[in-house]
Amino acid sequence: MILSTVDIIIFISYFILIACAGLGIALYKKKRQSSKDYFFAGNTLPWWVIGSSVIAANISAEQFIGMTGSGYAIGLGIATYEWLGAIGLLLVAKFFLPIYLKNGINTMPEFLEKRYDPRLKVALAVFWLLVYWFVNLTSVFYLGALVLQGFLGLSLVQWILVLAAFSALYAVIGGLKAVAYTDVIQVVFLIIGGLMTTFFALKALSHSDDMIRGLQLLYERAPKKFDLILSRSDPNYKYLPGLGVLLGGLWVANIAYFGCNQYIIQRSLAARNINEAQKGMAFAAFLKLFIPLIVVLPGIAAFVLEADISKPDESYPWLLSNFIPAGFKGLAFAALIAAIVSSLSSMITSASTIFTFDIYKTIINKTPSDRKLVLIGRIMSAVSLGIAVLLAPLLSSLEQAFQFIQDFTGIVTPGIVVVFLFGLFWKKANAAGALWTLILTIPTSLILDLLIDELPFLDRMGIAFLILSAVLIAVSLLNKGVNNSIITKEEDIYTTKAIFNISAILIFAILGILYYTFW
Repeated sequence: MILSTVDIIIFISYFILIACAGLGIALYKKKRQSSKDYFFAGNTLPWWVIGSSVIAANISAEQFIGMTGSGYAIGLGIATYEWLGAIGLLLVAKFFLPIYLKNGINTMPEFLEKRYDPRLKVALAVFWLLVYWFVNLTSVFYLGALVLQGFLGLSLVQWILVLAAFSALYAVIGGLKAVAYTDVIQVVFLIIGGLMTTFFALKALSHSDDMIRGLQLLYERAPKKFDLILSRSDPNYKYLPGLGVLLGGLWVANIAYFGCNQYIIQRSLAARNINEAQKGMAFAAFLKLFIPLIVVLPGIAAFVLEADISKPDESYPWLLSNFIPAGFKGLAFAALIAAIVSSLSSMITSASTIFTFDIYKTIINKTPSDRKLVLIGRIMSAVSLGIAVLLAPLLSSLEQAFQFIQDFTGIVTPGIVVVFLFGLFWKKANAAGALWTLILTIPTSLILDLLIDELPFLDRMGIAFLILSAVLIAVSLLNKGVNNSIITKEEDIYTTKAIFNISAILIFAILGILYYTFW
């Protein structure tokens, strides 16, 4: 698909706006930027920046392309990832953040050090860096460039370089503050551009500007696509295993992603205070409710419109090519770029933070100057980008690279969640239990795959979580007295303000209505 002159102008204007905003914030603080400023925005982020930045970091090419494709193939059921994610954000805000902020946690490996011992800190820091470099950053570069290579005549490698240069422009120089405030602009483009695609798809369906009528026609022509809970006979049951989605493995994925993942939680760790952090997460949870309008409904619309595509993941590009008029394609294209770049910038910043605090400051130089920390942070941001740029094109040689990445993440996630959950909420959990849990994480998932034929991915995560929980409990009880935790709690640590409580009740009520309606 070739963009018109108007679309190119709009797209270039977007590039200029983001570049100026990001560089403006970065250069404003550069001369007097402390490590606290660079890595944690000086602990000054307000709720609206936190919430916007969480969503911008969360939504990337895999949502626009992969989830739209799942909307085409599966239907509204795939929205469960987003809607249960809203609840996950609220749970993390209420029960995780108070402990993190009360104990001055800067990184997720640091929590493991304070709760267990330094061995877990270094081990998990190395593990997460490898995941960022070889999985997260690399896959976003590859999948993003793969989608974009048909635009403007650029190749896969050229788009990878464009995305890298754009991300580095402010992320390497400005750190978290530049990334977070720029994300506010990115999320506006992301939501407006995404909703615009939905609008034009529904307009094509109803032959009018009446979106409500378009939604009615969508439901009338494909009622099965609006089932939130799939039956065992459904061919897509292996991806969304019925009630197991609501009661099992998806919760493990949610807690891991929103509560133990540096590149999501870092915004809240940089908040002005706990109230701002919790309001920011509640704001992100509200935005989560609307994400399926942007990335799922277009896929269902493509199915009803009988899209001329060879596989579901081509749904979103097909809609852009056939139904978005000139002048609006540039905006939709900018939304896609915004989703990709915001995720890349967030991952770069988080990888840099983990290396600087959990490896460099722990092993290489235990008493660095503040200026040295910022320098190391910038160098590692650039190194992370360089590694991912070199590796991303190699994914083209793999069959179904995205599915492989998802499967790998699902194998290691249960053990990490067990270690964090028990570390947060069970006093008797100790380092020996945590270490054995992590050692047995990958073997447990692999054995489950071998023993149970056609075990759904999410069910495997849930079963692995239960087995590994038993491992941590047993080993911890057999090693009584070995507990070096310096994590502290206050009696009223889980008390939240009225605005957070009201927001949570409202979100639960909306989700209750949605699930009751489309059960």
